[in-house]
Amino acid sequence: MIVRTQWDAFLAAVEERGEYGSRQEAERSSRVVLALLGAHLVGDVRAELAARLPETFALVLLNPLQAHEPLSPERFIRATAAWIEGATEKTATWDVSAVLSVVADLAGEDLTNQILLQLPRGYDLLFGRPEPI
Repeated sequence: MIVRTQWDAFLAAVEERGEYGSRQEAERSSRVVLALLGAHLVGDVRAELAARLPETFALVLLNPLQAHEPLSPERFIRATAAWIEGATEKTATWDVSAVLSVVADLAGEDLTNQILLQLPRGYDLLFGRPEPI
């Protein structure tokens, strides 16, 4: 019997959604996106999300890259592209959506709605939510 850890399950979901060729690609995208996301979330929302993530990714979320102002979805994607070697805005959009849609599944509806309330308008699609809250 194979027991899947929370880490393995998270990366497997990101790898599948992102259609990555390796687990390392899924991990790289997850680290970058969660570091950028962590810079936008505060208080109980960030702590509650961290509690639902695998420990390594929780630490990435809780020790974010510094954001001096909230990034619009477009700037968030550009920032992601800048941190991932060889990425374009198109591939970064794919990366962000793959990671954030898995995050939304882990977070559940209520926490995802609280996360979206802390972000500038337009992030709903990146989280796999077709309708703004």
